[in-house]
Amino acid sequence: MSGRPLRVVLVGYGPVGARFVEELLPSVADGEATLTVVGAEREDAYNRVLVAEYAVGAAARERLDLTDTAAARAAGADIRLGEVAVAIDRERQRVLLDTGEELPYDRLVLATGARANIPTLDGLQHARRDRSAAPGVALDQGARPLPTGVVALRDLADAEAVAPVVAGGGTIVVLGAGVLGMEFALLAAEHGAQVVVVHHGPTPMARNLDEPGGRMLSRAARTLGVGMAAHARAESIGFRDEPSGPVFDGIGCADGTYIAGDLLVLSCGVGARMELALAAGLACASGILVDEELRSWSDPDVFALGDCAQVASPEDAGADGRVPGAPSGLIGPGWRQAAALARRLRAEAAGRSAGADAAVALRERPAVVMLKATGLDVVAGGDHAADAWDETAEVAVWLDRARGAYLKTVVRDDALTGFVSVGLPHAGAELTLLFERGGALPAEPSALLRLDAADDAHVLADDPEGPEATVCWCNGVTAGRISEAAAGGCGTVDEVGRETRAGTGCGGCKGRIASLLAAAQAVPG
Repeated sequence: MSGRPLRVVLVGYGPVGARFVEELLPSVADGEATLTVVGAEREDAYNRVLVAEYAVGAAARERLDLTDTAAARAAGADIRLGEVAVAIDRERQRVLLDTGEELPYDRLVLATGARANIPTLDGLQHARRDRSAAPGVALDQGARPLPTGVVALRDLADAEAVAPVVAGGGTIVVLGAGVLGMEFALLAAEHGAQVVVVHHGPTPMARNLDEPGGRMLSRAARTLGVGMAAHARAESIGFRDEPSGPVFDGIGCADGTYIAGDLLVLSCGVGARMELALAAGLACASGILVDEELRSWSDPDVFALGDCAQVASPEDAGADGRVPGAPSGLIGPGWRQAAALARRLRAEAAGRSAGADAAVALRERPAVVMLKATGLDVVAGGDHAADAWDETAEVAVWLDRARGAYLKTVVRDDALTGFVSVGLPHAGAELTLLFERGGALPAEPSALLRLDAADDAHVLADDPEGPEATVCWCNGVTAGRISEAAAGGCGTVDEVGRETRAGTGCGGCKGRIASLLAAAQAVPG
C-alpha cells in the first residue's frame, strides 16, 4: 500500500456497524487508516432492540441512540447516511453506491444486518423480497411495500406507525410468538393496547422453552391481558376500504377463524441481508460465510459481522455443500465481533501482527434467552430437552400452576447444561449465573426454590451480584465494574450505561443494575 493509510469501507450503520466505527476510530484519528461508512437509513445508528419500547411510549427516542456520529466525523470518519451500496466490484476493489459514486477499499466490512421475514399469506405475496434479488435502494421490500396497517417493527418508521394505535387503545394482532413477538405483545398490553398473539404451535417461544414452560408463559400472558390464539395457522389478510386505500382489518386462519384488528405486527423471524454479497459471488449459506477472523471464505479482503455474518469453518461444509448454523441474531455477539475485527484492522494499519483477541469463537456458547416483561420472569438456556427419565442426565422438574411458577434443570457431568425458569426471578438469575460459568447445582437442588420463597429466605448457591459476576452479557460488564461506577457518582441506570455500556444492549440486565445501585446507595459513605 506504499505507506498510505489502510482504506476501510463499512457497509451498514446499525448497532454492530456503529460499534465497529467506535473501535476503529483510534487508527483513523492517528492517520493509519481511513474509514468510509455507508448507511442506508438517514438516522444515526440506533438500538433496534429497543424499538418496541419506543413504539409503545416506554422509551424516549434519545434512549435508542448508540453512538456520536458527529464525534466520529470530527475524528476523520466519512459517514454517509441515506446512501445505499448496490454493487461490489471485487476485482477493482470498489463499492458502487446508488448515487453512481464508487468507493475504493483495501478492506471491505459488511454489516448489512437482517430483515424481517414476510410470511406467505394471501395479501402479502408481493411484499416478500427474494434473497437472490438484485441489490437495490429498497432494502426490505419486494415488488410492493407492506400494506397499510402491517409492520415488522424493525425501524423507527414502524415504531411511529405503532405508537398511535397503542396510545388510542386499539387492537394489535401479533403474528408469531417468539421472544420478540411476546415481548412486544406484553409491552403493548401494558401500555393500553388490546393485543392478540397468533401462532400455529401449541405454546409460545417454542424454540426457547419446553412445552410446560411455554404453557406457563401462555397462562401468565393471558393474566396480563394478552390474548393467545394457539394452533392458529394464518392464511390471509383482510382489508377494509378507506379514503386513502385498503387498510389492514384482520387475519383469516385455516380453520375459518377471523381475528380482527387495527394493526398487524409481523414477528416471524429474520433473515440475513446478503443480496449484495451474493451478487458479488461471496460464499453464503444462512448468512455471509466467514471464518473465525470474520474474513469471507471467498475473498481475503472482505469481512462480515453481526446479523449478516455466519461464522463457520470451510471444513463444516457437508458433501452437499450445505453449511450448518446461522448468524447469532444477538447484539452481544455482534458487538464482540465488531471489537475483534477492529483490533485486527488496527494492528494491520499499524504494521503489527494481530493478537489472539482479534478472532472470535467458531461456535458461540449457547445463549441465555430472557423475556423482558413487567411482572413476568422467563429465562432459559442451553439444551433442556432431556426427559425427566433420561438416564444420561440428571433432570429435575418443579411446577406450581397456582403460583405460575415452573423450573426445569438438566445436569450432565456435574455441570448445568440446560434450564427453564418461569415465574421465579431469583432462581432464574442464579441458574443463569451457574450456566454461564459451567457450574454445578447446589448439593440440595431444591434450595433453588427457596430463592423465591414468600418468606424471602434466599439461600444462594453462588453470589449473582459478587464482583466477578457478569451482569450485562451484551457488553461483558461485571457487578464489580458497576459498583465502581456507582462509587464514582453514577446514580441511575442510564448514568451507569453511559459510563460502562451496561444495559445499553438488550436491556435485560437493567433490573440487576438497579438492584446494585440500590445496594450501593444503602451503604453509608
